[in-house]
Amino acid sequence: MRTARLRTVHPVLWAGLAALAAGAVLCVVGWYGMSGERFAERQLPYLASCTVPGSALIITGAVLLTYGRSTLATSRVEQLYELLVAMDPPPDGALPLAALPPLAPGGTLLMVPGGTLWHRSDCPLVEGKPEAVPADARAVADGDLGPCPICEPPTGS
Repeated sequence: MRTARLRTVHPVLWAGLAALAAGAVLCVVGWYGMSGERFAERQLPYLASCTVPGSALIITGAVLLTYGRSTLATSRVEQLYELLVAMDPPPDGALPLAALPPLAPGGTLLMVPGGTLWHRSDCPLVEGKPEAVPADARAVADGDLGPCPICEPPTGS
């Protein structure tokens, strides 16, 4: 995929590179012409006809390269966003995430000693933990234990 991007370089980048190259050539020609002249009045035509336009082309090329790179980066971000937002249809026989049944309600409410939450028995936070014990009804009623935000156990036990 990287080689495909290199083949389709943005035209603004090419224009920026061309302006930089032309500006560099004009500056070199202006310098070469000025270096052969002894008097300042003979150097001014080279300065006016080559070096000043060459410098302007170098600045223009730098601006075009900066603009071209930012638009290229913006288009890449938009492509990544489209890939992120695009949703493939689920494979045959698979349910979409919204159609999955909720976790089975656990019959036993559990807590971890020293913890601050009470959980359903199928909660992933306490499932398989040997230290999980049945929740104390008094601690739940007093408000010492709060319901788990992941498994959302029923408030009445």
